[in-house]
Amino acid sequence: MTRKERRARLEQLARERILVIDGAMGTAIQALGLDGADYHGEEFAGWPTPLKGDNDLLNLTRPEAITAIHESYLDAGADMIETNTFNATAISQADYGLQEDAPRIAAAGAKLARAAADAFEARHEARPCGVMGALGPLSKTLSISPKVEDPGYREVDFDQVHKAYFDQAEAMAPYVDFFAIETVFDTLNAKAAIAACMDVNAGLDEPVPLILSGTITDNSGRTLTGQTTEAFWTSIAHARPWAAGLNCALGAAELRPFVADMARAADCLVIAYPNAGLPNAFGEYDESPQTTAAHLGEWARDGLVNIVGGCCGTTPDHIRAIVKAVEGIAPRPVPKRPKALRLSGLEPFELAG
Repeated sequence: MTRKERRARLEQLARERILVIDGAMGTAIQALGLDGADYHGEEFAGWPTPLKGDNDLLNLTRPEAITAIHESYLDAGADMIETNTFNATAISQADYGLQEDAPRIAAAGAKLARAAADAFEARHEARPCGVMGALGPLSKTLSISPKVEDPGYREVDFDQVHKAYFDQAEAMAPYVDFFAIETVFDTLNAKAAIAACMDVNAGLDEPVPLILSGTITDNSGRTLTGQTTEAFWTSIAHARPWAAGLNCALGAAELRPFVADMARAADCLVIAYPNAGLPNAFGEYDESPQTTAAHLGEWARDGLVNIVGGCCGTTPDHIRAIVKAVEGIAPRPVPKRPKALRLSGLEPFELAG
């Protein structure tokens, strides 16, 4: 199946039913109990910086482990899987001294996901398996100063963030079906990522569609940089994403009202993948697959979503339960919003024509 055929098939399926993406990559990696030697591998055995915790590096040092995780989610019924590239940018990899290797890590992650999806498609010819190239929020922000005494200070500028995302997207472009700019807490970072993906697409014969997903940090209903859900949507709507929505930070029970806000505002598919509840005192997630799936099934019956899945704490069992919970439920109809001047800062503003 060619990429063009796969996208067309996924678009058709999205009109017929609710699509399901995979669950948490980090949770699955933690369950493996890997030690420092697994992260360093042979290539980085003598690396002066400890590398344990750099999950993206496992694309190079333990590729078979990442492939097995992708396969577990596909076997659970996921229609699309995300690449293990959440931190595969020069800015984030600089924390480990691996900034020069970031594009190679990104390309390796995209290749692993593509190979797993292609193998699954070969075994199940009627099922397209999409690959979402994950672009995470970075370890540095354009909108917030890390120095309390100097609010105007920034560790990076827009051009640096754009370059980091451009190199990542360019490395993944040959293998992915979508660019997924996800877990957005700083919309200015996301705008740099959008610009980078558009610049990469300008050089491609077949542009890669965008998926954008923000993260609401608490029950205030705002991103870390202060935007409401609708304001976030207004800020990214110019990218004409294939899908937009919310993920991470909250469990499904807490995230629901903000997903409803996105469902009202967005004139594209809505994607939502919450955590498995809120973390306990040890930072772990206790919500069962049945509980998470029940919430997402309710979202589906209420017409809020087109694509669902899981974020932190979710497992293949969660995805398997979610697939069953949304089976046979019609997807959210994509609304046609009237033309109007729409602006946003922390809040949205609309001036009707």
